[in-house]
Amino acid sequence: MKIVVAPDSYKGSMNALSAARAIERGIRNVERDIAVKLIPMADGGEGTVEAIIAALGGEIIPARVKGPLGETTDAFFGLLEDRTTAVIELAAAAGLNLIPAKLRNPLLTTSYGVGELIKHALDTGAKKLILGIGGSGTNDGGAGMATALGVRLLDRHGQEIRFGGGYLTEITDIDFSGFDPRLNDMEIMAACDVTNPLCGPQGASAVYGPQKGATPKMVALLDKNLRHYAEIIQKSTGLQVRDIPGAGAAGGVGAALIAFLKADLQPGAQLIMRAADMDKVLTDADLVITGEGLTDYQTLFGKVPLAVAEKAVKHQVPVVCLSGGLTEDAQQLYKHGYSGVFSITEGPVSLADAILNAEALLERAAERILRLYLAGRSFQHGGSYAKDH
Repeated sequence: MKIVVAPDSYKGSMNALSAARAIERGIRNVERDIAVKLIPMADGGEGTVEAIIAALGGEIIPARVKGPLGETTDAFFGLLEDRTTAVIELAAAAGLNLIPAKLRNPLLTTSYGVGELIKHALDTGAKKLILGIGGSGTNDGGAGMATALGVRLLDRHGQEIRFGGGYLTEITDIDFSGFDPRLNDMEIMAACDVTNPLCGPQGASAVYGPQKGATPKMVALLDKNLRHYAEIIQKSTGLQVRDIPGAGAAGGVGAALIAFLKADLQPGAQLIMRAADMDKVLTDADLVITGEGLTDYQTLFGKVPLAVAEKAVKHQVPVVCLSGGLTEDAQQLYKHGYSGVFSITEGPVSLADAILNAEALLERAAERILRLYLAGRSFQHGGSYAKDH
């Protein structure tokens, strides 16, 4: 028997790898000899590097880069066992989590460190890049990232503009003469789970600016600046990036990836499953267990549990979701092929206690689910699981 364990992180309590291991312990509590394949999942935000390294093998390499406030910070990237594929998560260098709440100001924050991580990956000899762009704390249209890679964004005096989304309006020309030529031979896939355009009421500034510290006045300014930025990009490259779905991802980093790096933007969970060769993994699987911190209406818009279920259904493998919490909307997952959707909590419990004991709760929930699953299989074949256990 083979079980595939493919959870997302449980925000605030467990990363995806810890969750996968907790589920595996629950399985082992019932049957030691079951084959268990761990594929920790992510959507392009924090945990993307760890999830892919755990699934495919490789190492995590430390790096020093500029953080979102322009300060030097410790970051990292992954290098897979093939030594030619690098994995980067934007959040490690330009994440909202790196910015103290009182210092959040997207007029000033930069994605420069992301470009530095890409250069570090190039220096290792990487020819292929998987880049997760969730969790951004910036709204600079990826200008900082582009600058780190040799793109010069010039003002009317021929000087490079300063860091931050507040200065994009000063760009009058783009100089590609210093662009790192190694990027021309690099295949770049970006894990992007949003389809927001660069500008407008559904754009980067309006939708995500407030959570990064933008006031309504700042949102209007940032949106205006990104429009100007898109116009300059079109003048310099011939590409119209303003309305491309996903261009507004990560404060406009999506636009820079398309315009300057010719990146392919893909749904994050789909990209990771493809990298982990999930189709092959599922060919002889008997059960899939996934999960996340909270399963609600957002799950139905392509988050990890939905993506995993769709893949499992394709291979006619039953799939179960174990979540920290459920809302009424979670019932909709049954329409997408789920055999069961369960909360891991046990009786009335505070959120703080649930987070504190999340790994133990998940382990016990996995054990209960497996006992029920094995009992069902046994009765289906005319036996009695209970007699042997």
